[in-house]
Amino acid sequence: MASLNNCTVSSNSATYYDGGSSGGTLNNCIVYFNNAPSGANFGSTPTFNYCCTTPQPANGTGNFTSAPAFVNPAVGNFHLQFNSPCINSGVNTFAPGTVDFDGNPRIRGGTVDIGAYEFQSPTSTISYAWLQNYGLPADGSADFADADLDGMNNWQEWRAGTNPYDAASLLKLSTPSRSAGQVTLTWTSVANRSYFVQRATDLNTPTSFSVIQANIPGLPGTTSYTDATAPASGPVYYRVGVQ
Repeated sequence: MASLNNCTVSSNSATYYDGGSSGGTLNNCIVYFNNAPSGANFGSTPTFNYCCTTPQPANGTGNFTSAPAFVNPAVGNFHLQFNSPCINSGVNTFAPGTVDFDGNPRIRGGTVDIGAYEFQSPTSTISYAWLQNYGLPADGSADFADADLDGMNNWQEWRAGTNPYDAASLLKLSTPSRSAGQVTLTWTSVANRSYFVQRATDLNTPTSFSVIQANIPGLPGTTSYTDATAPASGPVYYRVGVQ
């Protein structure tokens, strides 16, 4: 099956079914306003990751159904308007090359946009879809606010996949447990994030921390990791981050 990265599939029609996509994997793509006699924008088998499409796909993660807010699709202008939810809403690892379909820089604002065209002057560094979902402005004024006073600003809440209005929804490491030379860590987590664990034996300098495990898939609620190579004696410090 084929894979599509940072593509815009819109205003297509099919003779029978699956107007936009009938299979494969689509990452950072817009699949919208396609049609077929069955009424299907896409079929039941594609996998969508961080895409703008409707209805909500059964396969994949990070997708949303808000309309992409094209500049003028009626005349084939599928660039993004300044308030498009697709701005900053993709995943950089899926972004091919360094330029978009126009030849402009592919990533502006730190995070790749969804679709073939990159909006060149975003005012926020946060996913516009995430901001709109929580009723937050996309002009950058709320990026570093902390409405629920949990110690995580909105940019950090977005990166962690937590709720900016819920003080109990945050990335937090619980007290580690130590037994038989091993240390078990547990932290609050979500399912569509990956985490890394760092360890240090002193706090004299920030560089004293080093990564001991990366690409830990997040689980709903909490995720745990056991450090089997923890120092046998003396202090040891840990921190957990989102990749």
